[in-house]
Amino acid sequence: MTNESQAFLRFHHVKKTYDRRSLVVRDFTLDVRRGEFVTLLGPSGSGKTTVLMMLAGFEHVTSGEISIDGESVTRTAPYERNIGMVFQNYALFPHMTVNENLAYPLKVRKLPKSEIRQRVAQYLKLVELEDFGDRHPGQLSGGQRQRVALARALIFEPALVLLDEPLCALDKKLREQMQFEITRLHKTLGCTMVYVTHDQAEALTMSDRIAVFNHGVVQQFATPDALYERPANAFVAGFIGENNLIRGTGIANDSDVVTVSLDNATTLRATPGDFRSGQGPCLVSVRPEKLAIATPLARPSPTDNVLSARFVTQHYVGDFIRYYFELADGTRLIVKTMNDAKAPSLAEGQLTDLFWSVHHCFAFHPQSTHAVQGETP
Repeated sequence: MTNESQAFLRFHHVKKTYDRRSLVVRDFTLDVRRGEFVTLLGPSGSGKTTVLMMLAGFEHVTSGEISIDGESVTRTAPYERNIGMVFQNYALFPHMTVNENLAYPLKVRKLPKSEIRQRVAQYLKLVELEDFGDRHPGQLSGGQRQRVALARALIFEPALVLLDEPLCALDKKLREQMQFEITRLHKTLGCTMVYVTHDQAEALTMSDRIAVFNHGVVQQFATPDALYERPANAFVAGFIGENNLIRGTGIANDSDVVTVSLDNATTLRATPGDFRSGQGPCLVSVRPEKLAIATPLARPSPTDNVLSARFVTQHYVGDFIRYYFELADGTRLIVKTMNDAKAPSLAEGQLTDLFWSVHHCFAFHPQSTHAVQGETP
């Protein structure tokens, strides 16, 4: 977590309840640096959108403080916070042209007409819509409308821009296009952006850091690579990307390795996640691309974990192949390999050894959904 002197945006022990009985957001503390792109990521109902609405001023804070650039905005009206906002439904004025939509926030701020004309032209060029200024929103495609919404949120040069699932209505190709556009604009303008999504791939692609939510609690706040390669608990490991989870019992551990016993008396060795001490139920987490299939050309080393599994089926996905296996207790495992000459050919029902390094798997508590402090990249 950044220290207070570095924080441009600060949530300090923020809580939110609607019924005075259950908390939608629980003791939320987070620091965001100036110019950073931070994503609030989590499943529906996890509290991420509520946090964004409290930051925008559309929801009241039950307790705690929100500050921007050292000034508390907890009780400040939304229109006084000078925050740009992009919604998933664009929220453009349908009776106004693109030029008029962009000019509106500048007119409200009483900028001179000459400066308004200059900025509208500048931001139309920035979002590559120079020839669309006289059109109405209904005459634009979804991607074009979202670019207009972005330009309108940025044109009055706010220091902070909030984006609430702005790409969810777009198709896959257009979403990827707009991800690039938003990150390009962020780098060009240098403003601070807070982005809400439930799409893990989107968050990993666009963010400087990601706060992963569950049940109103931040499970981990870290860089995309740290979340993927070093998840803090079982929820983060399961929510971010594909993941295999093998149930067992922790029987021994030290600071570097946890030994886990499976029902068939096989033991695995894992890097400690949040299972660091004691004994008891345990989950071993390993990514599909970290698993390897034993073949004459690929054999495990003496220190690798090895499990015998029955091959079920495989899916061709173009650049890679996804293999499906089943352990004796019914646990399903997925292995991802590159689609090349080394990809093995297996018969349905064939028993095969799968192996992976102790450094590529983690030991977690099965019910780990507690809050975890973020890390500084």
